[in-house]
Amino acid sequence: MHVGSFVVAAQFPGQGQGEALHRAVRTAEVAEQAGLDAVWLAEHHFVPYGTCPSAITLAALLLGRTRTLRVGTAVSVLTTAHPVALGEQAALLHVTSGGRFSLGVGRGGPWVDLEVFGAGVEAYESGFPESLDLLMRWLREPSVSADGERFRFRAVPVVPRPSQALTDAPGPEVVVACTSPASVRLAAERGLPMLLGMHAGDEEKAEMVALWRRAAREAGRGEEEIRGAAHVSAGVCQIADRSTDAVETLLKAMPGWLEQGLGAHRTVDGRTRRMRDPLAYTELLCALHPVGTPQVCADRLAATAERTGISRFALLVEGSGDLAATEENVRRLGAEVLPRLGAQGRARVG
Repeated sequence: MHVGSFVVAAQFPGQGQGEALHRAVRTAEVAEQAGLDAVWLAEHHFVPYGTCPSAITLAALLLGRTRTLRVGTAVSVLTTAHPVALGEQAALLHVTSGGRFSLGVGRGGPWVDLEVFGAGVEAYESGFPESLDLLMRWLREPSVSADGERFRFRAVPVVPRPSQALTDAPGPEVVVACTSPASVRLAAERGLPMLLGMHAGDEEKAEMVALWRRAAREAGRGEEEIRGAAHVSAGVCQIADRSTDAVETLLKAMPGWLEQGLGAHRTVDGRTRRMRDPLAYTELLCALHPVGTPQVCADRLAATAERTGISRFALLVEGSGDLAATEENVRRLGAEVLPRLGAQGRARVG
């Protein structure tokens, strides 16, 4: 089992943006010290929900500050990025980090980002498959051209080639954020593992894994590749000596952050978007994920792995909103939860 932290760089009420970003950096540094496998970095624009506008830029910083930790984006929003530009950055980090970088990509939402970056609603509604395929060709082929609906250009060489890294991996791992059957099938047809959101419970995630496997088989993927797909489950983790204290910590801090952060999203075309009730959502996350004593947390991780077949976790550990409490939470995750998962819990992703 591979356990990592999920870093949103959340700006809690009363905090500055620099404070949120400093906590994000420290979370990654402490995660390596605590023996976690990875840190996964979120990306958001124009909202205090998350103050990191470029997950791949923050990943570069953290790869330079760590030595063994895998650093991934969760996710880089492909709809508002040029696939070649993102592919060049991913290849650069793959080569210079010795293969410690994972590129998570997603479609994003119908936010004002589409207007600001000039992508347009069409890119969100229908352009993701073209962008993903162009990105994958850039990361796997020596030269690339394009003649699609959104991207058209003559053949150009790929520099740097991901395969030039001093590692057995041909290129950076690519993970796709999946929230619908269509996105699950898209990832499965290309043999790409999924990142499943923290809003989903074990049953829903198990259904998505089963759909991915069926779609992968229908696309002609081999059984070994299907069995070896390393999907990632996002969740929340808060550790305390008593489970009630862990829950109380999150109930005190997270609803204010969620209300402020989610409420700041603006759609590009005025479409109505229903916002989750912040308190009810926090209560749901506490019920679904490793929130409680170290033993409760270990048991919930093991149960999720057994029910879903997923063995990689990206756990949001900054739910208290406090730097010192976040660092302590990460240390306890490494010192008190991972050992309860057995030796497999300490195995690192190579």
